[in-house]
Amino acid sequence: MSPVPPRALLDERESQAGPRVALTIAGTDSGGGAGIAADLRTFAAHGVFGTLVVTAVTAQDTLGVHAIVPVGVPGVTAQLDAVLGDLRPRASKTGMLASPGIVELVAERASAGDLPLLVVDPVLVASSGDPLFVGTDVATAYRRLVENATVVTPNLPEAALLTGSEVADLDAMHDAARAIHGFGAGLVIVKGGHRRDEESIDVAYDGRAFTLLRAPWVETGNVHGTGCTFSAAIAARLLLGASPLEAALGAKRYVTRAIAGAVRWRLGAGHGPIDQLGASRLLGGPQIEDGAP
Repeated sequence: MSPVPPRALLDERESQAGPRVALTIAGTDSGGGAGIAADLRTFAAHGVFGTLVVTAVTAQDTLGVHAIVPVGVPGVTAQLDAVLGDLRPRASKTGMLASPGIVELVAERASAGDLPLLVVDPVLVASSGDPLFVGTDVATAYRRLVENATVVTPNLPEAALLTGSEVADLDAMHDAARAIHGFGAGLVIVKGGHRRDEESIDVAYDGRAFTLLRAPWVETGNVHGTGCTFSAAIAARLLLGASPLEAALGAKRYVTRAIAGAVRWRLGAGHGPIDQLGASRLLGGPQIEDGAP
């Protein structure tokens, strides 16, 4: 293992001009639509340099997850040591962590202050319904990680797993956000994308007040990677100086635009990816502008 550079050298590097560094700790998606691929595209769209720690390799396409090969705790540890020792990311996000051992490892590093501005996207179930976490007691596994998070972004099935209660309507989303905030998180956002309505509504709770994150419903089957993109956009915006709620509101607009941009795409036979990099602008696709990345 390479030695960690001296603190003086790290401080000198950080004082030099260069892009701000973010970290994603997540799994791969061989189809390119979600996971680390989506995170890095989102970081790039925000002008942030992305680093990565791979927790699992998945055989995945637009139709679903066909195989999962966890990296294992030693491999994840080695990657974390390499990235944190040299590149010093100032914001981080988690995606698919695959096992309780990896969750515990990441929670330890977060508790030690190694993962500032941490966004926890508890990727437990793929959009296809495939399970992405090996372990039965999800709430216990994630409690310590969540208590060190600046923002937590579960979808409805993940919120149900974390709270042990069904989350199917807006009232239940409020209850789930309050319960998960009780784990110790800063801001909890329960995403409502699984509820079909005229609007896409997420419920945010910071321990004092609820905020509804609203966006027009975009009718499309191309929604693969929306959760990864949302959490990565929040991490990038936190890194660039936004408050947690500001970051969430901006990320909501960004994801809505990315979904709208991919309406005309035909990539794969299932749920296609969204347009994090604005490629649809070159193809004459629909856009939703908000004056921000």
